Amino acid sequence: MNGLNYNRNNFYKHTFCEFTEVEFTNELEIHHKSKSGSQYSFTKEGVYRISNHWGRASNCRWRLISSSNSKINNSQHRIGFAKWSDFYPNNETEHLFYIEVNFENKEVIFQHKNNPKFEGNLVLRNVSETAKIIRQIKDLLENDSWAKYFNFKDIEEVRRVTIQKLIQTNIPLSKIKMEWK
Repeated sequence: MNGLNYNRNNFYKHTFCEFTEVEFTNELEIHHKSKSGSQYSFTKEGVYRISNHWGRASNCRWRLISSSNSKINNSQHRIGFAKWSDFYPNNETEHLFYIEVNFENKEVIFQHKNNPKFEGNLVLRNVSETAKIIRQIKDLLENDSWAKYFNFKDIEEVRRVTIQKLIQTNIPLSKIKMEWK
């Protein structure tokens, strides 16, 4: 539990949340429309959000989780649902976020420490530190040029070990790379 009880009166104030995409339905009663055009329908369990923009929304970080193969491109309206218990506090300075990496898909995202999946073995960082490490990881995943001067047999193993050290420790990337020389 995140310690705060979120509801229709406070869910939009400095929160992190992952909404699950659901099918469009005409059955939703719209209770609020934001200045940016997002529409909200409130239930006892949570909130439906119809929007064409996900990610950073005002002072919040709201991600849409979709089972669809189509990329969330912020040009089409999508609808997501989140339970009130899925909202967590968000701010720029506290160490609230950890990083998850999917090596097979070469994807990296940040998660909130109150996420029930958090096991405590990953470093928690503030927003700017998290963004910096994510940029570094994306470069490691997408490019091989960083490794051209290192002596090793399997670049994928070096990539995996380097990234694991980045997300599990506070050792700077430059020092981790020095270990491969």
